[in-house]
Amino acid sequence: MEKKQFQAESKRLLEMMINSIYTQREIFLRELISNSSDAIDKIYYKALTDDSLVFDKDNYYIRITADKDKRTLTIRDTGIGMTKEELENNLGVIAKSGSLAFKKENEAKDGHNIIGQFGVGFYSAFMVADLITVTSRALGSDTAYRWESSGADGYTIEPAEKAEVGTEIVLHIKPNTEDDSYDEFLEEYRLKAIVKKYSDFIRYPIKMDVSSRRLKEGTENEYEDVKEEQHVNSMVPIWRKNKNELTVEDYEKFYHEKHYGFDKPLKHIHVSADGSVVYQAILFIPESMPFDYYSKEYEKGLELYANGVLIMNKCADLLPDHFSFVKGMVDSESLSLNISREMLQHDRQLKLIAKNIASKIKSSLQSMLKDERENYEKFYKAFGRQLKFGVYNDYGINKDQLQDLLMFNSSKEKKLVTLDEYVSRMPEDQKYIYYASGESMERIDKLPQTEIVTDKGYEILYFTDDIDEFAIKILTSYKEKEFRSVSSGDLGIDAEENKDDDAADKSDNKDLFDYMSSQLAGKVSSVKASKRLKKHPVCLSTEGDVTIEMEKILNAMPNNPNVKAEKVLEINVNHEVFTSLKDAFNSDKEKLNLYTALLYNQALLIEGLPLQDPVEFTNDICKIMV
Repeated sequence: MEKKQFQAESKRLLEMMINSIYTQREIFLRELISNSSDAIDKIYYKALTDDSLVFDKDNYYIRITADKDKRTLTIRDTGIGMTKEELENNLGVIAKSGSLAFKKENEAKDGHNIIGQFGVGFYSAFMVADLITVTSRALGSDTAYRWESSGADGYTIEPAEKAEVGTEIVLHIKPNTEDDSYDEFLEEYRLKAIVKKYSDFIRYPIKMDVSSRRLKEGTENEYEDVKEEQHVNSMVPIWRKNKNELTVEDYEKFYHEKHYGFDKPLKHIHVSADGSVVYQAILFIPESMPFDYYSKEYEKGLELYANGVLIMNKCADLLPDHFSFVKGMVDSESLSLNISREMLQHDRQLKLIAKNIASKIKSSLQSMLKDERENYEKFYKAFGRQLKFGVYNDYGINKDQLQDLLMFNSSKEKKLVTLDEYVSRMPEDQKYIYYASGESMERIDKLPQTEIVTDKGYEILYFTDDIDEFAIKILTSYKEKEFRSVSSGDLGIDAEENKDDDAADKSDNKDLFDYMSSQLAGKVSSVKASKRLKKHPVCLSTEGDVTIEMEKILNAMPNNPNVKAEKVLEINVNHEVFTSLKDAFNSDKEKLNLYTALLYNQALLIEGLPLQDPVEFTNDICKIMV
């Protein structure tokens, strides 16, 4: 028996693979099971072209056996097995490389897929074992060989006895330390859980002796502990089944089994793609928002499988942020994996899958909006904010994709409407899509600024979410109709009719408004006659891009940027208050100063803005009462 030594650089590489590449120790079992599945696949593919081979699926399986007394874990398969040379090449690949070039070489190859190359994932077993023995007999060979290693010290290969074709791997599990417990990898419940998590959809049976309690034969109340061989994996994943065979209940069961949520999904999307990239996916639109959705703890992403083996619990690259509420999984045989099954290259295939998935989600949401309006509104009440964030995020790169999915409550219907529904019923003379911002629909209905718009019979969209205006500023228009706030300086209403009146107002009242502006210097940019007010005496409007609602939201942020809207105080010249202003201007400037301060503070209160000096305001009210 010849002892073969690893070279110095190979020892370092082995240590790196064990300690760095794999993030969790339990991964070793996934790797060994996947290698066993690959070995059975090789017999299956060989049987397709070799008439002398008959592939009877019942004869092919993977078996896991734990022996607590000996501290051994055995993984046995009935796959194609390995010759002495294959043991050398597959399990000696690190020793054979002789340098760190092995890692660099394989990382550099675009599309290089290491799944199926036995030696790489195999070494993860040294995370939990201090001695590994591999006994293998190749298909067509009468001789078996045993490969053995305790890690960095090297390995041996010698002839051995093995009755059947296949491979048996015996791991001698490390003893516990103060910091680490390795006993878990000898526990039946833990092994079953690892298989279920990573290898549930391996297409061959994974067998284990499973403990259970049953009534002792011939007794009425005596029980005995028994061990029975069971298949601990499902083998056929739901996504590989024909859609016509599956019911809504099947999808809901899968949703809950995978712990995607406690709610009932509103919609499922089952994708089987066979184009330039091959993948299957099952995606779910949840009904309710997870409790941690807007917290740092929430992780977006889909489960990612390669050939039925779980690679990542949350692959964030598969979902854009605006669809981060989607739950589900993707399984592909087209992905390029690097070194271990955990390290996914950011390659063309992944980007293609992500692009296709985003398109499928959008079309599914559009379909729900069209055909299942009630369900869509449920979804939108939970996640509409995220769609609006998607419009605003990344400088509006996704706005065209998302604009048809947006909904806002409307003054006409007092319920959610789409932008398309709003535009489709606009009168011919309506120039803009009008919106009003506020804390609630009830509050917005009372805003003086809405008077002229509603009097014209125009519909107003209610913006009650703090992101609404930011999203609309990015969107700017929909179907060539610009968005316009009811507080905007130019509403595009009755401009021609009021041109002569405007000129008269400017000339007749210029001195009065200039005086009031000087009293409010630093608070408003100007005071002017209002073209929008009918019943109310005063309101604030804005000029520029920042509205009053945006000012409130920005200044409520932790790092207050102290952004201010450019405010204009508008006076209703047809209101009785205006007569009092003119009289005071001509005869009592002190009273005019009082009126100006009161009107300004009233306008602030209407907008929900804080008063600079509430005590002064209450004193001013008292002054006009005496």
